[in-house]
Amino acid sequence: MAYLIDGKKISQEIKDELKEKTAEYEKKGTNVTLAVIQVGEDPASSVYVRNKKNACAYIGIHSLAYELPQETTQEELLDLIHQLNSREDVNGILCQLPLPKHIDEKEIIHAIAPAKDVDGFHPQSAGALMIGENGFLPCTPAGIIQLLKRSDIKIEGKHCVVIGRSNIVGKPMAMLMLRENATVTVAHSKTENLKEICRQADILIAAIGKPKYITDEYVKEGAVVIDVGIHRMEGKKLCGDVDFEKVEPHVSAITPVPGGVGPMTIAMLMSNCVNSVDL
Repeated sequence: MAYLIDGKKISQEIKDELKEKTAEYEKKGTNVTLAVIQVGEDPASSVYVRNKKNACAYIGIHSLAYELPQETTQEELLDLIHQLNSREDVNGILCQLPLPKHIDEKEIIHAIAPAKDVDGFHPQSAGALMIGENGFLPCTPAGIIQLLKRSDIKIEGKHCVVIGRSNIVGKPMAMLMLRENATVTVAHSKTENLKEICRQADILIAAIGKPKYITDEYVKEGAVVIDVGIHRMEGKKLCGDVDFEKVEPHVSAITPVPGGVGPMTIAMLMSNCVNSVDL
């Protein structure tokens, strides 16, 4: 039976560490503050925002909530971001995605000051990651690194295959695995011989965005499988990009959905907020 990588447990460990660090800052008169912006009432976004607020409250991060109506203009949103950029008491700014279609997400991401870009999406953050300089790391890939390290799974020298090339997960994931001295292959939906390439992976990271796409035909015996996907199926049951029932008997370690990568994303967002004090 595969070792189940427990994202809930590991994320709680990280939040407890951050809680101690935040308390130390408060003793020195320094508060950590995160501004959270949500435009519209997308149900999934509302859940994510609520979870982020709860995590802030647990750790001791001050949370400023800006819940804007669906019809908010791009100019109004940019004006709010510029105000928050200039506030010395705000450490991090998070604008929940997706945004309504009349707002240009790229322009909003670019507008957030790099020093407050706790999502790690700004081009300056991406550039720092690429060349190995200090900066905010995208939360999901950073969380996966912590899942592996805190589960005592060796990364150095291993062949990692990342399925997916998004700016939020796939590309930064590849860069972080390279930073950890893995040999990295980036595959995607247009990759030829995808099954053969995936079967070469010691560590397979699935972020392809298709429910239960990765079956046992894609994994070699004893591999480590990290499932980034999350999908709501009929009956509201959640599943990932990996067909867990088919894959689990063949691998040495695997993340479940839910309870694997998901909790780590919020934990690493909190980590970016707390670490912003020293950046």
